[in-house]
Amino acid sequence: MAILSGIGKVHLDGQKGLTKDKPVKSMDAPLVVYIPLVSGTSTAFDVHVQPGDHVDIGTKLATRKDMYVPVYASVSGTVKAIEKRMHISGRMQNHVAIENDGQYTSVKAIDISNPDDMSQSDVLEAIKELGLVGLGGSGFPTYIKYSKPELLETVLINGVECEPFITADHMEMLNNVEALFDGTEFLIKAAGAKNAIIAIKEHKPELFSLLKGECEKHANITCVEVPDKYPMGWERTLVKQVLKKEYDQLPSEVGVVVNNSTTAISLSKGIREGKAITERIVTVSGNGIKDPTNVKVAVGTPANEIIAFIGGYIDDEVDGVILNGGPMMGNSLMNDTFVIAPYMNALTVLVREDTVPLPCLKCGMCTDHCPANLQPVKIIQAEKAANVDMVKKLEADRCVSCGMCSYICPSKIEVSDFVAKAKRRLQLANMKKK
Repeated sequence: MAILSGIGKVHLDGQKGLTKDKPVKSMDAPLVVYIPLVSGTSTAFDVHVQPGDHVDIGTKLATRKDMYVPVYASVSGTVKAIEKRMHISGRMQNHVAIENDGQYTSVKAIDISNPDDMSQSDVLEAIKELGLVGLGGSGFPTYIKYSKPELLETVLINGVECEPFITADHMEMLNNVEALFDGTEFLIKAAGAKNAIIAIKEHKPELFSLLKGECEKHANITCVEVPDKYPMGWERTLVKQVLKKEYDQLPSEVGVVVNNSTTAISLSKGIREGKAITERIVTVSGNGIKDPTNVKVAVGTPANEIIAFIGGYIDDEVDGVILNGGPMMGNSLMNDTFVIAPYMNALTVLVREDTVPLPCLKCGMCTDHCPANLQPVKIIQAEKAANVDMVKKLEADRCVSCGMCSYICPSKIEVSDFVAKAKRRLQLANMKKK
C-alpha cells in the first residue's frame, strides 16, 4: 500500500508573519518554577531531590524509570515540594517546585573535555545523559532513535515547522546557524551516517541563505527547501519528499533518522557547554493574543505568566481556547496554569468560533487528504458503534493526529476528535489483553 497515495498535502494560511520578523523577547524566570515529572506517557520517575535541597541550573532532579530520561533544574534555588499541577497533557501530574533564589548559579549536566575527539559511543552517551528529546513537540527520547546505528545512512534535520503560527524553530535556526550544523555533525557521528540533509520550508530567503553559506563549510551536509504544504513536517511526508523513500514503521527501515532542528542545536550546546534543556523559545501567538511574539523562558514557567509578560489576551472576557502547540496538532487545555515542558514549542490562543457541524456528506475529502491513507469516516462509524475489531481493522492507531481531516471537512465535523477517541478505545482494549 502506498502510504502517501492520498491528496494529502495542502497549503495552509500559516499566520507566521505575526511573529517571525519580531525579535525574541527574554523573560526572567518566575519566583517559582515547576518542572514536570512527565516524559511521553510515563509519569514513573526516580526523584533525586527532596524539599529543602539546594539546586543549581543543571542539577539532575529526576530520571524516568522505564527508559533513561533525566530532567534538570532550570533555576537555582530551593526545592519546595513535589506537587500536583495541571500538565500539558490535560491531567494533574507531579512537578518539582523550585523557589528561585535569583542567583542563577549553574552546573554542567555533562562535562566533555574534548568535544571534537568524541567517539560514536561517547556522543550517544552524551545524548542520553543530556535528556535530549524531540524538541518539535514530540518529546521522544533522541538516543532511542540511534539504538541501531548500523541501519542508518542519512540524518535528516527537520526544520520545516509546518504548523500554523509557530516560528520557534525558525528563530532558533536564524540565531544559531553554527550550532545547528555543529549539532548535526554530532548526530552524523552518533548514527555512523554518511551525510545529513537540513530541510526547511520554501519562501524563507534569509534563513536559506544563511544555511547555504554554512553548508559550504560542511562537505557532508546539504540544505534543501520543501513545499509550503501541510503536513510536510511529519517525518513520513518529509522522508518521502526529500529522499523519495517510503517505509512501514520507522525511517530507519530506509536508512534514515529524523531529528528536529532545535534538537540538533541543543545537542551542540549540551556537548560544548554542558547545557541541558533548561530554557526554550516558545511561540505565543493566535488571534486571542494582543502582541504575538517568541519568548525565551525557563522550563517550568507557567503559561499565564508568559502571556501576562507579553501583554496579555486581547480581551479578558473573550471566549477563547488555549492550545499546547499549534491549531492543527495541539491539544486544548482547561486553563492557563500549566507550565512549559522541555519539549514544548508554542502556546496558541484562539478566539472560539461558534460552528454548528452539518451531517456528514460522505464526500470522502477526509480520506482523500489523509496523509496516512486512513478512512476517517469509517473510523468515526466504528467508534460510534464501539466496534473495537473494526477500529483495529481500519488501523486507527496509525493516525498521527495531524488534524487534516477536521480542517478539510466541509461539514465542520471534528473528525480528528472521533479518530482520537477510536485510538484510545483500541489502546484500552489492547491493555486489557495484556
